[in-house]
Amino acid sequence: MAKAIGSNIKTEPVTSKHAMISTANALATEAGLIILRKGGSAVDAAIASQMVLGLVEPQSSGLGGGGFLMHYDSRSQSIDSFDGRETAPKLAKSSLFRKKDGSIMSWRQAASGGLSVGVPGLVRMLELAHKKHGKLPWKDLFKSGIELAKSGFIVSPRLAQSIIDNDDLKNFSAAATYFYKKGQPIKSGSRLFNLEYAETLRMISESGANAFYTGPIADAISVAVRSDNSNPGLLSSADIKEYQAHQREPVCGQYRTYTLCGMGPPSSGGITTLQIMGLIERFNVASQQPNSLESIHILSEASRLAFADRNMFIADSDFIDVPIGGLINGNYLAERSELIQTGRSMGKATAGQPYDVIHNNISAMQNPSEGNSTTHLSIVDSEGNSVSLTSSIERPFGSRIWVRGFLLNNQLTDFSFQEKIGGNLVANRVEGGKRPRSSMAPTIVLGKDSQLVLALGSPGGSRIISYVSLAMVAALDWKMDPQMAASLPHHTNRNGVTELEYNTSISKFELPLVELGHTVKIRPLVSGIHTVQVTEKGLIGGADPRREGVVMGF
Repeated sequence: MAKAIGSNIKTEPVTSKHAMISTANALATEAGLIILRKGGSAVDAAIASQMVLGLVEPQSSGLGGGGFLMHYDSRSQSIDSFDGRETAPKLAKSSLFRKKDGSIMSWRQAASGGLSVGVPGLVRMLELAHKKHGKLPWKDLFKSGIELAKSGFIVSPRLAQSIIDNDDLKNFSAAATYFYKKGQPIKSGSRLFNLEYAETLRMISESGANAFYTGPIADAISVAVRSDNSNPGLLSSADIKEYQAHQREPVCGQYRTYTLCGMGPPSSGGITTLQIMGLIERFNVASQQPNSLESIHILSEASRLAFADRNMFIADSDFIDVPIGGLINGNYLAERSELIQTGRSMGKATAGQPYDVIHNNISAMQNPSEGNSTTHLSIVDSEGNSVSLTSSIERPFGSRIWVRGFLLNNQLTDFSFQEKIGGNLVANRVEGGKRPRSSMAPTIVLGKDSQLVLALGSPGGSRIISYVSLAMVAALDWKMDPQMAASLPHHTNRNGVTELEYNTSISKFELPLVELGHTVKIRPLVSGIHTVQVTEKGLIGGADPRREGVVMGF
């Protein structure tokens, strides 16, 4: 079951003087810290940590998935963003998730097996970032992952419970062989070895990303996807070989005295969080109590407006003309913000008309679902450079297909299953070579003189946007340290129901919100916020109490 916030909450932040890393698992944090102590860059540490996360937290991310990486360079005070999002096979059509009779598959039908697998982008993206911002040799960054895979690691309670919660894993023979012993799910506290993963990492460490995208690894991925008995897919070795990661322009905007920078399309995370923050800027949120009724209402209403725009306009900008400038334009957001009333909910919001959209011949459609099996890490190195990296295989255990020691993603289910609505094309429809819209929102916050203030992000499907927005409000308006911000109870609204986190203090606002016109649901809201903050006195880190995260520094 999902872990809810209870009485066992981390309250004290971790502090350090020189460098810091916050990830979702202690072994991954240790791997990154080793690299930082050796003088490695933030990107070097991120690679080492991610290789360990793919081993000890395989349900969340790994070589078979993708991600987005934000990098801050302390010398140039510049920000780079790297896109490692998966792509659809070239043969994929907009009818990919339609059955033979023309009806649309359910999300569950589509998610399991080969049909939902996109070309993994993580390895190529990490190599691209390393070529620009790495300091230590590529090969050195895989040592911790290889050693742990060979010597074994202790299965965490979260991994063990995830296997129980996703018992259809046993229907996929390769995955079942690894995650089940004598027909039973592996238990928390047991030692698990992954020699296949060690060999895969060895090959990548010695030959670079090409070892993954060509040759036996790529062929094994393609064969596993195409020969899947439950739901065969279209992915070919040529699709894998031709994959390219991209360095893209970050999406940046002002919030009070701060500059917020996030990932642009194909992620909706950067634009939508910037919209939410811009929409609430006219309200004196800082004077309100953290998670007061008023602040929950205002953030919920801003989220309705932002998600209405997101679902209409945002998709892969290599295929769709996304009005990025118009969506984050200050005047546009100020006009939209006037729709927020403090005494009454607007209900379902409609998309706006950004200034640079003349003709809108597309239709809005939310994804049928969006998996929340993702991870995030934040790093600041000893030179003041920073990485904010969110990576994912989509839902827990992805497509369930296990290849050479890792799981393959089911990211193609992040596309809209319907290609047209009312005669208009849906922006996020399936197309060959296209990247599905994401909600991942790795974020860098700068203060005066472009100095680094925060590196943060979270897993959580499309709720990532709400988690990151609230964490920024907590840090920038309510002046909470990263641990307090990560431990704050969550509330979300994706232009529908206002969700309040189960087993937290804010559930008391259910009736008052209903009286304001909200439809309210109380449920677990399992984020994984990992933050590093830069202050005049040093570094402060926070790790989400809903997961197994650990912060370390020196």
